[in-house]
Amino acid sequence: MAGGTFVVVGGTSGIGLAVARRLIGRRRVVVVGDEPWEVAAVADELDCPGAACDITSYRQVRELFAGVVERYGEIGGVADCASVWAGGDLLDLDPERIRRAVEVNVLGTTYVLKEALHHLGRQGHGNVVYVGALAVTRSQPGIPVHRATESYGASLVESVAGAQPGNRVKVMRLHPGPMPTRPQERAGAEFLDEAYARAEQVAAEAVRLLLLAADDRYISGEQALRADGRW
Repeated sequence: MAGGTFVVVGGTSGIGLAVARRLIGRRRVVVVGDEPWEVAAVADELDCPGAACDITSYRQVRELFAGVVERYGEIGGVADCASVWAGGDLLDLDPERIRRAVEVNVLGTTYVLKEALHHLGRQGHGNVVYVGALAVTRSQPGIPVHRATESYGASLVESVAGAQPGNRVKVMRLHPGPMPTRPQERAGAEFLDEAYARAEQVAAEAVRLLLLAADDRYISGEQALRADGRW
């Protein structure tokens, strides 16, 4: 399929799944998730390849991208939609929840961006869209660890975007607000704004950015969308 293969990390639920659904039929899509049974179910539903990958393992992330390139050739774009919710007062948070949030939101994001940019840089073109959280720009009591780990991703994306030698490899970020996705359901209604963007709305913007042409002058590194439902 022309245009390269698009890798959707965190593509088994929420915004990632909505991104994969929008790309299907337009580009080849590989959905990536950490639970093999979820990956298999979504891949079957969308009739696309799937890959189970623990993004907190650099070895697995490296093998994931190497396998996509070996099997399908060029990568057109990467959507990084994987994250772990860690809401709650710091004093009340379980240490295991803190550890997992840091591993996925910090280490996982780093590994995905490192390997994505490695392959896109070798090609000389391609787009990365990182889906973060509005929490990095709007402080909200009760989510210190979640905000801190999401802020890391936003800072990393901004830094690596600025390090690209040109605009043919674009690194962009979206910061949607609370929405009724699976992590939000786990968080509880108290963290949900009265107005919010739906996953499908954010996915539409993510796909638009993923499909930008190499010679498009969209400025890599800019915050493309501050989506708190008010648009």
